[in-house]
Amino acid sequence: MSSIEISKGRKIAAWVIAGLLTALYIFSAVMKFMKPEMMDQMHLGDWRIIIGIGEFVSALLFLMPKTNKIGTLLLSSYMGGAIILHMIKPESIIMPSVVLVLIWVVGYLRNPDLLK
Repeated sequence: MSSIEISKGRKIAAWVIAGLLTALYIFSAVMKFMKPEMMDQMHLGDWRIIIGIGEFVSALLFLMPKTNKIGTLLLSSYMGGAIILHMIKPESIIMPSVVLVLIWVVGYLRNPDLLK
């Protein structure tokens, strides 16, 4: 439990960004189930179910207050993999990098001692 008092504005900002990121990840996970050809293009078709479930569970862990630290680490790992895939293709890494930064912003807003 953190001993640092978190302001109301900070809590609201964290919830808004976390909600948007969670919606993004849930949408992405659903698309992995509904549009398998997207994962086939990246040669990950055989892994799409596992990746989709992992993404969905990680997003929910990230959203929930009691498990958001674990969710932050899991989504960070997931985005690290996404950045690597973008680098291999080669595609721009700006979008996955921005999402990764937002994950850590929310992690810090919710848990100021996360970086200690």
